Amino acid sequence: MEKNHRVGDLSEVEAAGLGSTGLVQTQPIGNGEWLLTPTDFVGAAEVGDILLDIQPKDKVGVSQLLFLLGYARNPGFRPENVAGKSTSDLWSALAESFARQCEQALARGVLHGYVSVDDALRTVRGRIRMADQISRRPGMLLPLEVTYDDHTADIAENRILRAALRRLLGLKRVSPSARQRLAHLDRTLDGVVLLRAGVPLPRWQESRLNQRYVPALRLAEIILENSAAETKDGQIRVASFKVNMAKVFEDFVEVALAEAVAELGLAGSIAGQLPAGLDALDAGSRHRISMKIDAVYQSADVPSVVFDAKYKVASHTGNYANADHYQMLAYCTALNAPTAWLVFAGAGKHRSVSIVNTDFTVHEFPLDLSKHPDEVLKGVRRLAELAVTPSS
Repeated sequence: MEKNHRVGDLSEVEAAGLGSTGLVQTQPIGNGEWLLTPTDFVGAAEVGDILLDIQPKDKVGVSQLLFLLGYARNPGFRPENVAGKSTSDLWSALAESFARQCEQALARGVLHGYVSVDDALRTVRGRIRMADQISRRPGMLLPLEVTYDDHTADIAENRILRAALRRLLGLKRVSPSARQRLAHLDRTLDGVVLLRAGVPLPRWQESRLNQRYVPALRLAEIILENSAAETKDGQIRVASFKVNMAKVFEDFVEVALAEAVAELGLAGSIAGQLPAGLDALDAGSRHRISMKIDAVYQSADVPSVVFDAKYKVASHTGNYANADHYQMLAYCTALNAPTAWLVFAGAGKHRSVSIVNTDFTVHEFPLDLSKHPDEVLKGVRRLAELAVTPSS
């Protein structure tokens, strides 16, 4: 959607529903028309019968968007884990990708695990909780308050998968073929408790036993943590998938850069979201001007290179905002690090800027997200080589 998009035949309830997604701001302009202005988020929404898509800039397709989201959570997330090359419809890509991942996860049957259960039984099973027995049933022999381990399909992994399946099945935009596959998968998980809306996702840990589930679980978490579905004022259903591309890009660069530096086998490593202070400590040993730096390369706790990810485009002259360089100068000053790298999302050339009256150098490094994810990762590896290897 372009900025200041005019829409007619929109009711106040529908306009309120669109605004509640966080993807656009709505403003009435008379004659039944509304002005829709995109926010800093991208994504998709269904508001009643209205479909809304906010696309990323620079030809970043659906598959690239889902790859960036997945990789920022887990460096093992691969481009083939998502389907989106043939569609610009985010909901369709999510549904197709998740159906495929779930089918692979459940191909060898539903995963079972042991869950600790507290129950009141007429026979002994597991161990008796004596304190509960005395407090709840004083003087009574039966039933017994017991705790036992039950081997069941109702485990965290299956609850997360089923919650994501139900979220996608509630959408109108899902194709009939994808809906049929999702519904079949949901029936396969019959008996698994449905998570209530707003409840935090149950915790799970990757292991040898659930390895086949991991790609599906990663995508399920992306779906559940970035989407919402509710009925507004009892009148209209709103479903949305919303991501902050600036945060997505920042997280991706931090994770991919740390992995690339580790592969170089150097003594140093990347510290993410490193706190720093620009001013001297006050009497309370605190900084009044505090900062948090996206990524810092340091060896033996000595910082030497700072990185900052910027999801923004260059001006018509090919230059970036002066404020970005001021920010990097502040980072270098605070950490006494001689080199800084501004990583921009977009096409362009690597350029270097020497800051006058200092020994600091700021490098501008573009990362073209419109390319295949493998090429994007190669770009991050090239960034690591240029920034931290002794010959750089």
